[in-house]
Amino acid sequence: MSTFFSSIFFICIPISLVLAGWLVGRKPTRSQGRRLVCLNLLLVGLFAAGVLAHWLLPSPPPTQQYLSTSNLSLIMLALVLFMGTILMTFSRNYMATEPRLNVYWRWLLLTLAAVSLVVMSNHLILFWLGWVCISLALHKLLTFYPERPRAALAAHKKFLLARTAELCLLVAFICLYQAHNTFFIHELVDIFNLQASNTALSLSTNEHIAAVLIAIVALIKCAQLPVHGWLIQVVEAPTPVSALLHAGVINLGGFLLILFGPLLLQVATAQWLVLIVAGLTTVISALIMTTRISLKVRLAWSTSAQMGLMLLECALGLFELALLHLLTHSVYKAHAFLNSGNAIHDDLQRRLAPPQAPPVGDWLLAAILSAGLVIAAAYAIHYQGVWSPWVLFGLALTVLIAQRHGQQRKASLLSAIGLTLLLLTLYSTMKAFFGLILPINPALRVDAFSLADIWVMGLFISLFVLSWLLRYQAQRPAIQHLSMALFAGLYLDEWLTRLTLKVWPLRLPTRINSKTLTQQTSIK
Repeated sequence: MSTFFSSIFFICIPISLVLAGWLVGRKPTRSQGRRLVCLNLLLVGLFAAGVLAHWLLPSPPPTQQYLSTSNLSLIMLALVLFMGTILMTFSRNYMATEPRLNVYWRWLLLTLAAVSLVVMSNHLILFWLGWVCISLALHKLLTFYPERPRAALAAHKKFLLARTAELCLLVAFICLYQAHNTFFIHELVDIFNLQASNTALSLSTNEHIAAVLIAIVALIKCAQLPVHGWLIQVVEAPTPVSALLHAGVINLGGFLLILFGPLLLQVATAQWLVLIVAGLTTVISALIMTTRISLKVRLAWSTSAQMGLMLLECALGLFELALLHLLTHSVYKAHAFLNSGNAIHDDLQRRLAPPQAPPVGDWLLAAILSAGLVIAAAYAIHYQGVWSPWVLFGLALTVLIAQRHGQQRKASLLSAIGLTLLLLTLYSTMKAFFGLILPINPALRVDAFSLADIWVMGLFISLFVLSWLLRYQAQRPAIQHLSMALFAGLYLDEWLTRLTLKVWPLRLPTRINSKTLTQQTSIK
């Protein structure tokens, strides 16, 4: 009974958003603000009622149900509602003077409805339909200013990539159905876990194809190199749309890999496809971000790098860490975009207090302290698994301790150590907590110091070294050439822009021709 009642409450959430999109998206009225407040209260009430029904009326949950009530689905649905409430509240004032306000509200609420449907789906067809609806509704938001040529071109590229990803996902789901004769996701996940635990059970050709296609879909959805250009250029959309995209839509690629992780880790081709593409994207995007001046463009490159890191965590079997990363990144990136109006104030503060390069002694001291604390923390919690996340954490703490000690030497070392211990405690506690919420099959764990673990360690060390050179050795000619190439985005998006305009030409909304626009977008 708990499953039935909770499903009734949960399915009312996307239905309410669709109806509200039709109602609020009509001609704006004075009561529109009250309608949005009532909608927020209704959504929170439906979610709370569904969770209470799920907890207070325990019963064996059947797998053959169209909506999922798993911990992963409930957490993702809570995130969608939380972000939706914030975006609706922010948009009431930010978008108040827009002449096409009704269009904005209609497609914003429809996008939120589609996202909520995807994270709740326990059926492949329902999941795919929701996935398609997200892209179609978001396209209307990305072209909210149709007179802007860069926004039109970016949305055009996004449209083609989205159709490619949807086709790949459809073929993957067909392969999974042919292999196991079921459309229910929980049944498929149970089968994958059984196959991982029993070495006598091997994957079929259809499952290998499905795993590779799912990996490709996740890479496209998360704007990994070299299909990242649209994410950088859609910053011309309204700020709430950018916050929705970076905090609530683009991370669905990570959700897809977490959901089908038991399949991904059994197919080496799919796993290494994610490790290589997402790993290189993490390093390159993080370095390119340091060369950008525009705050929104910096945040877009940051999203590409963060999504690459999240996909790396999935490919290493660290699904609880990937879920934690997904949630924290969504909240942070939404705040960063909605707070982008304070960019001038923040820039003035940085100019008034420019950072100083720490001496070699500070770097050595920071490296020794961070390495000792990280190793002690890992052994204190009896950690077993890959060590690349701890290497990244140690490198980040090294930078933190060295810079704080270099800026304020008096009592700064003790404060840096205290902050480091606090971060280690929070990291270990939250990782363990999400490990309980999202239990992982031990047979899917990647071994420590395996080839995958060493590859990721090498990426993190390379990122640390190159970042240090770009920041503190910028006067060297070789570093200046590297900085110029990074400022141009390594010209990775140029070929995709030209290919897009050849495959499907676009009539731009201004007199700027496609060749000129291609040259402009390649250096942004």
